Amino acid sequence: MKQLFDLNHHEAKKHFLKPSSYFNADLPSYISFAPILEKVSSILGEKTYRDFKDKNPNEFSSVNYSLISNKDGRLAWRPYELIHPVIYVSLVNTICSEPNWTLITQRMRDFKNGIVECCSTPMISLNHQTNTETQILNWWQRIEQKSIVLSLEYNHVLHTDVTDCYGSLYTHSIPWALHGISVAKQKKTDKNLLGNQIDSHIQASRYGQTNGISQGSVLMDFLAEIVLGYVDTLIDDVLNGCSDVKILRYRDDYRIFANSDDRAEYVLKIISDSLRAVGMRLGTAKTFCSKNVVEGSVKPDKLSAIELQDLGFSNAKTVQKQLLRLHTFGQRHPNSGALRRLLGDFHTKISKQTEAPDDLEVQIAIATDIAFVSPSTFPAIAGILSYLISLAPAEHKISYWEKVRRKMARIPYNGYLEIWLQRVITPKPLNIAFNSDELICQIVSKTTPTPELWESNWISSPALKQALDPKEIVIADPQDMSEVVAPEEVELFTRNAYFY
Repeated sequence: MKQLFDLNHHEAKKHFLKPSSYFNADLPSYISFAPILEKVSSILGEKTYRDFKDKNPNEFSSVNYSLISNKDGRLAWRPYELIHPVIYVSLVNTICSEPNWTLITQRMRDFKNGIVECCSTPMISLNHQTNTETQILNWWQRIEQKSIVLSLEYNHVLHTDVTDCYGSLYTHSIPWALHGISVAKQKKTDKNLLGNQIDSHIQASRYGQTNGISQGSVLMDFLAEIVLGYVDTLIDDVLNGCSDVKILRYRDDYRIFANSDDRAEYVLKIISDSLRAVGMRLGTAKTFCSKNVVEGSVKPDKLSAIELQDLGFSNAKTVQKQLLRLHTFGQRHPNSGALRRLLGDFHTKISKQTEAPDDLEVQIAIATDIAFVSPSTFPAIAGILSYLISLAPAEHKISYWEKVRRKMARIPYNGYLEIWLQRVITPKPLNIAFNSDELICQIVSKTTPTPELWESNWISSPALKQALDPKEIVIADPQDMSEVVAPEEVELFTRNAYFY
């Protein structure tokens, strides 16, 4: 594996312009942002959005498109943002110019070797592994395994994380992180300063706001990592020279290792004070301390999942019993990464079932309720339901899917879930009409007129506006998709579960 900042500026630009970097959540295979990104990049060349505007984009409220994903089946949600492609490519051009990329990568190296060990430096695969697989291996080796090893030196581990990290990040802290706060303050009006250029891109896409960055792209993950790396240096300035504590950070999650509660809580305060400087704060709900480092180094949902990893086949031989075990696990650990991984495994195993069981509707009901309680599991549940319902008599399939649809429609803020519902309901063998308020679903359904995903009235170039045609994101006919979702279709979803 290779660190992202070890790439040259050409390689970095190519990486950021991948559709999987532009939006890193899983989508049905007939949806891709590659055609739009390629056309926009071709028109922009090495220029920025400023060369193609006749108005200021930060005066428009819907420049980015918000795709809402429900987190708990109720009122908690995760707002993914599809950054306006012109601003996204413009920002990639800015960051990946040779002098700017050199400055950024050197600054990232400067953040290393302090008391905080960053374990989330973006990694790139050098072999057949996907970049996601590489990140998983990196997390497992540098967080979980390293934490257990640290039990030889410490007997306390304190876990904490940042509340709404992306939504609270103060955009002016980006120039602070890249240039140092004194230089950034002195040159806060200098439009040639890289940090200010990045800051202005983010504000341009988010109605001029200085609080928060978009969530859902590798590029924004990278910018958040730069700011958190800067926070690492603030922590190090206070704790420099301390040999009785160790801090591991993976993205916005911190693990503090010490030999007493008092010492761990002192370090927690230092981290909290340092984060506050860039607009962030720690979440009390997920802050806890363990006096057994080995046990505390592995997430509770993962420990529970180890006991359930064979789905209890020795005791639960029927599919219904296995689903009930997963349902019980989901009640104890809703929306957890472990639940998503177990469902991914079950999705693979259920595909071997070839005849409709007597309790088919019971199985459908249990699987649907797992997703109702844990909406983040829906891509895997959609696959499971597609297998189960495919076994039903033709005259019952529509009825089953309509029942699933009505139940899932009770979940608020479910645009991302609607995209996956459309995937399993639309294929020709079912031919079920699909109506949705989610704009991406309307584009897939070829609704007239075609909805606009991004506000583009600030753009002066007709060619650039034409390149943003939303119909371009549909690269295949969803009706031609298989009635059954194969495990490979949600492979990215299953692999990403390791991050949660």
